[in-house]
Amino acid sequence: MEELTILIFAMAAVTYLPRFLPMYVLSRLEIPKAFILWLRYIPVAVLAALIVPGITTVERQVHISLGNSYFFASIIAFLVAWRSKNMMLTVTVGMGVVFLLQWFPFC
Repeated sequence: MEELTILIFAMAAVTYLPRFLPMYVLSRLEIPKAFILWLRYIPVAVLAALIVPGITTVERQVHISLGNSYFFASIIAFLVAWRSKNMMLTVTVGMGVVFLLQWFPFC
């Protein structure tokens, strides 16, 4: 039982320290405004890196055409998001387009 307790505390330390130390160190530094502005682009870049491969590949092959239902649905979802600014509507329309194209392909 004692070994299990030590293991749990060790895992907590290994999980907590990588999050706490950068926050602690960076809170004591004066970060340049240009760097803070640059950091704003990181979520967008990460999201793009996660989404783009999923919508442009089919069976591990790059397939950029309207025959790719995910690519076509992403174009429609982008237009809906741009016009409506409503995330729920965008996701629903995107999923609906993929569903319809999976059942009734046009290419």
